[in-house]
Amino acid sequence: MPVTTLDPKTALIVIDLQKGIAALPTVHPVAGVARQAGALADAFRRHGLPVVLVNVAAGAPGRTEQARNLGALPADWADLIPELNRQPGDHTATKRTWGAFTDTDLDEHLKKLGVTQVVITGVATSIGVESTARQAYELGFNVTLAVDAMTDRNPDAHGNSITRIFPRLGETGTAQESIDLLEKTRA
Repeated sequence: MPVTTLDPKTALIVIDLQKGIAALPTVHPVAGVARQAGALADAFRRHGLPVVLVNVAAGAPGRTEQARNLGALPADWADLIPELNRQPGDHTATKRTWGAFTDTDLDEHLKKLGVTQVVITGVATSIGVESTARQAYELGFNVTLAVDAMTDRNPDAHGNSITRIFPRLGETGTAQESIDLLEKTRA
């Protein structure tokens, strides 16, 4: 389904497009995801809309059945990838859980700006992106997901998020559809 509308105060949230994660094998090449996310960020900046760049620096505490075997991480593991063209006006948030709203200033920051809608992109579709989308929806934001600007390590999990979960949280479409709406409604 195409993206039908963007609120006057819409923000872009880019999840975990950072050096360490971008180096992992994914369903869709990260280069294409980064290109789409970068194009969205440029369009949002051009129209004076907020851009939020999120990275992850740790894992949530607690036991899980699946081992978290990351080992020693390189010093630049959490650095945002250069394709995002980070600008001084961009807001950054470092998370330590799957969702970008938990224990960060993201909700407060967006509400202070009067944001009512978010467009979400990034990695991994079924983890950071989905968790952030669920949180945004629960916090009352209108949610749009640019599905060609995200990927996952697991093809089944990626497909499940896009086909079953995301349509229940908001609108799904391409990065270009969101860019076209920005150009059309803010010209």
